[in-house]
Amino acid sequence: MTVFILSVILFLIGLYGVLVKRNLIKIALGFMIMEYAINLLFVLIGYRAGGTAPIFTQDVSGQIFVDPLPQALVLTAIVIGLGTTALLVSFAVRIYQKYESFDIRKIRELRG
Repeated sequence: MTVFILSVILFLIGLYGVLVKRNLIKIALGFMIMEYAINLLFVLIGYRAGGTAPIFTQDVSGQIFVDPLPQALVLTAIVIGLGTTALLVSFAVRIYQKYESFDIRKIRELRG
């Protein structure tokens, strides 16, 4: 139960970075922290104490298996998260090239 709470705390740290920080790089890091907190939560949901890998052998009666579905979803989410993170960083680089600042307040002032 403690690791679930720590996963939620990690998500809240990322949410704090997204909502409060004004630097685009820090906002991107907040999104990444939130993403990995959710991935960690999915893996923890599929975990079973004393479970073995979900590979069927000759005798599977009475064995506890780890749920493989959350692991597969997390692998897919990691790939999608990498793409969105690359897109977010490329937007930040283009904004920096245009406005020469990562600060959101300065970018809003320069809008025109």
